[in-house]
Amino acid sequence: MNYIIFDLEWNNAYNYATKGFMNEIIEIGAVKLDERLKIIDTFKQMIYPRYTKKLSSRCKRLTKITPEEISENGIDFTEAFARFAKWGKGDSNVFMSWSNSDLFVLSQNFVQYTGSASVDFIHRYCDAQKYCMSFISKEDNPNGNQVALERCAELFGIEVDTESLHRALTDCYVTAECLRKVYNRDKIKNYIRPCDNTYFERLLFKPYYITEEHTGNFDIDDVELVCPKCGGIMELPEQFEMLNKSFKGGTTCHFCMKPYWVFIRAKKNYDSVTVKIGYVEMNKKRAKKLQRSAKSHS
Repeated sequence: MNYIIFDLEWNNAYNYATKGFMNEIIEIGAVKLDERLKIIDTFKQMIYPRYTKKLSSRCKRLTKITPEEISENGIDFTEAFARFAKWGKGDSNVFMSWSNSDLFVLSQNFVQYTGSASVDFIHRYCDAQKYCMSFISKEDNPNGNQVALERCAELFGIEVDTESLHRALTDCYVTAECLRKVYNRDKIKNYIRPCDNTYFERLLFKPYYITEEHTGNFDIDDVELVCPKCGGIMELPEQFEMLNKSFKGGTTCHFCMKPYWVFIRAKKNYDSVTVKIGYVEMNKKRAKKLQRSAKSHS
C-alpha cells in the first residue's frame, strides 16, 4: 500500500458554457509515499483550461501561475488525469489531500469533462487535514476551525517557505511533512474511507430545505409535536406559513393548555431528511385570537 498525497490548483472564473462560475483545475501535483512515508515518486502536470480561458487575479496572485506557463506546459484535462490515474494506479493505494475541497473540485471537474462525478481511479481516500487536526490541541485551535496547511506546519514545528506555497507539488511536500510528524498506522485507518460511486455523489450533493408540506421525501403530517412544558403530544397546526424556510403555525397543548408557535424545518440530505422543531410560547392575546379562529373553522 502507498499513500498518494495530491494537491490541485484551480482557476475560479466564468464558464460561458454553463453561464456560471466554476473552479477549473489548472495544475495537479502529487507525491507517492511508501508505508514508511518515504517519498518514492512524484507527479506534476499543468492543465490547459477548456472552459475558463482567463486566469482570475486571485489565482495569479496566490499561485504565481501565468498564462505563458500554462500555454507552454499545459495539456488537456482528460489526458492529464489519464496520466495521473496510470501513475497512481493500485486498488490498495490511499489518496490524500489537505481537506476534501480538492476532491470536491476534482469531482466537479469530472462532471464537467466526463459527465460523471465518480473519480474512478480513487478507491480509498483520507482527509489529511482532518487527521492532522486530531493532534492539534484546543489551546492552539480553540474554536475548532479548519486549520490551514501553513498554520499546521507552524504548529508542528515545520519550516515552510511561504512564498512557494499554493503550488501543487510544494503543498504536497508540506502535507507529507505534517503527516510524518503525527503518523500513527492504527489511528489513520479510522480516517480512510472507501470511495464507491455513491461517495462522490454524496460529496457533490447540496442539502436543501424542503418548502412543501407533502413531498416524496417529507410529509408534515408525520411530524410529532411534544409540548416543551409537560411533554404531552400536541396536535399539528391547522395551517402553516413559510418563514425563513421553516413551517410556522400555532397550536395549543391540550394537557397543560399552553399555546405555542411551532417552527418545523426539514432538511433534505443525500439519503435522509432531518427535521428540527422549535417552540415559542405565544402571548395570551394572540392565543385567544387563534382559539377563536379555530372554533370558527370547527
